[in-house]
Amino acid sequence: MALYTPQLASFKVPAIDNEPMRSYAPGSPERKGLVEALAEMQKELPFEVPCIVNGKPVKSGKLAKQPIPAEHAKHLCTYHEADQATVASAIEGALAAKAEWEAMPWNDRAAIFLKAADLVSGKYRYKLMAATMLGQGKNAWQAEIDAAAELSDFFRFGVKYVEELYSQQPVKNAPGSWNRVEYRALEGFVLAVSPFNFTAIGGNLPGTPALVGNVVLWKPSPTAIYSNYLVYKVLEEAGLPAGVVQFVPGPAEEVVGQAISHPDFAGLHFTGSTAVFKKLWKDIATNLDKYKGYPRIVGETGGKNFHLIHPSAEIKNAIHQSVRAAFEYQGQKCSALSRLYVAASVWNNGFKEQLLAEVAKLKVGPPTDFTNFVGPVIGRAAFEKITGYIKKAKDAGGEILIGGGADDSVGYFVQPTVILTKDPKSVTMVEEIFGPVLTVYVYEDSDYDNTLELIDKSTPYALTGSIFASDRKALLNATNRLRNAAGNVYYNEKCTGAVVGQQPFGGARASGTNDKAGSISIFYRFVSARSIKENFIGLEDHLYPSNLA
Repeated sequence: MALYTPQLASFKVPAIDNEPMRSYAPGSPERKGLVEALAEMQKELPFEVPCIVNGKPVKSGKLAKQPIPAEHAKHLCTYHEADQATVASAIEGALAAKAEWEAMPWNDRAAIFLKAADLVSGKYRYKLMAATMLGQGKNAWQAEIDAAAELSDFFRFGVKYVEELYSQQPVKNAPGSWNRVEYRALEGFVLAVSPFNFTAIGGNLPGTPALVGNVVLWKPSPTAIYSNYLVYKVLEEAGLPAGVVQFVPGPAEEVVGQAISHPDFAGLHFTGSTAVFKKLWKDIATNLDKYKGYPRIVGETGGKNFHLIHPSAEIKNAIHQSVRAAFEYQGQKCSALSRLYVAASVWNNGFKEQLLAEVAKLKVGPPTDFTNFVGPVIGRAAFEKITGYIKKAKDAGGEILIGGGADDSVGYFVQPTVILTKDPKSVTMVEEIFGPVLTVYVYEDSDYDNTLELIDKSTPYALTGSIFASDRKALLNATNRLRNAAGNVYYNEKCTGAVVGQQPFGGARASGTNDKAGSISIFYRFVSARSIKENFIGLEDHLYPSNLA
């Protein structure tokens, strides 16, 4: 492909909207298609996944497995871990691909991602969902809103936002001149480190910087390898040139450490734990003298998310929203509800009994049984961490109202658990658990303002939160007092489920850099603007009028 391509028109991208979500109701064609995809995948597994460097599979021979969390004796895939030579080759190849990729006309880059979105929402929808259900333990609905809808939304809305970004130009031009701004890719490569819990984030972390002309090393989570590999193959089929995204699964310390030690490291796009993100930030700072520039650091990390139930709240809605927020996907969303503050007048007048009755209805088991609402947690380490927190809560005087049990004999299953505490700063009200554990603190109605202070100050996180109130004054009081306690706040709605193009997602404090995935904001972090002024009328003299006698 030539570096110079004529631009013979100003193109507009097609109208963009959110991907319609399918219900998977019994007897529906989508239920049939998904069941068939699951059956086929279960018949063919385990799969072998290579690294992909410069568009070619690389088999290092250093093998690891991605277990099936609902049936850990089986594994979904065996994958080749990137070694030092593979990572070095990936960096070299990405840098070699950069000039041609950045120079590709914007409409052609856009077309690749629009095609990828159509492949995700069409041809590969059920396959991506099946991989997400088996490999990451999501039920059908959670896989639908993630691997099908959100992933295609990220790609489509990303194109829309970059078109808007490129159109932002200086509004003034002095006579005889023309001012303009171009949005260059970063100088070097971007490292994308993606988590297990959202296949869509796996696609978005390399996709966002690549859309604006960057080249990317993508290190996927070891517990989401197969779904993420399928996402890479979708991008490849859509026409993404070799080397633009290098797929390098492997041990985090080795792969990430080598990447951030390279002089051409230009940016980090990260989703994961707060502790790991802080360490990476420190390591990048230590390496600062090695780099050609100041790397962009973008991260979305942990959360200790809240629901606040005011005396004026509509009880039924607050209960159902809380059950979904706490126990969908086993509480393994960074936005999941884990601390619930309920006014005493509400708690003592039916809320408690109704909440426990709804939690008792939740069926736990493998996601291949569509009637199961709660599936397995992701792995052994998560299982032990979650059950350990339940024990800590008991030891600290917390009352287990429901749940508390766990079984790892076949899969990593933890019962949906509700804990009642009298200490608003007890361990499960403060520390992130990342599992199906909800802790309730009942406050006196007259203590509403002090409860707002507790919510704001009890944890270092500030990701999501919800306020349930019919009293507008109480709602406004809470939203003002909790202005910095959540990057995404919801009124009478659960604290999970941000939709691309509707609720830009991200939090501050220990929850991340709040660069708002699913909006135009995130793209500013992966470009370096250059201002251009072109003069049309030459000077006749170097003197200014003020220099004249």
